[in-house]
Amino acid sequence: MAVTDEAIEKIKGMIVSGALRPGDRLPKESELAAELGLSRNSLREAVRALSLIRILDVRQGDGTYVTSLDPQLLLEALSFVVDFHRDDTVLEFLAVRRILEPAATAMAATRITEAQLDVLSSQLDALGAQPSVEELVACDLEFHRGIVQSSGNSVLCSLLDGLSGPTTRARVWRGLTQEDAVSRTLHEHRAILSALRDRDAEAARAWATVHVASVEQWLRSTL
Repeated sequence: MAVTDEAIEKIKGMIVSGALRPGDRLPKESELAAELGLSRNSLREAVRALSLIRILDVRQGDGTYVTSLDPQLLLEALSFVVDFHRDDTVLEFLAVRRILEPAATAMAATRITEAQLDVLSSQLDALGAQPSVEELVACDLEFHRGIVQSSGNSVLCSLLDGLSGPTTRARVWRGLTQEDAVSRTLHEHRAILSALRDRDAEAARAWATVHVASVEQWLRSTL
């Protein structure tokens, strides 16, 4: 593993220094191995590892390229890792979401367009007053994704998208077991939307905090 780690670090160094740029094709395996002082096997393992985390793109019959290195692409690896979370870490994921999502919602208040606000409003209208828990949670995911995308920060959007998975089951569980969970969620969505329409960043931040914290507080009390 130490040899492969060295190979990874050397390729990383070429990318960080600018010797290899996004979209560049890597030299032939034999040439690159000689240039970096590596065995072809260790180079091959390094390329395989870096392709898994979307740093490199191996194209059969064409060669190996540096990806776009777009944050959204690179953070796909986070989603993969997050899928291995344990149930006892869900509270930690919720705590991180409580820090990031209100910030994204506040940013969206000054950037979201009227058309985007209308889409969010239509989503809530289509849900109705008494949706099933599954419908509510699906809408909740889309509602918040739409808001975070409107923040204009692709890194924040990717992070929150990756963090939403582990908390989905907790939200469904809450909807099924807490008496007023559905009505509270609908009320909080409307309050967030109203704050966004008013371009009130602090109110939007506060309501988003309440929204995530209510799930976190409920889960903490049931564990």
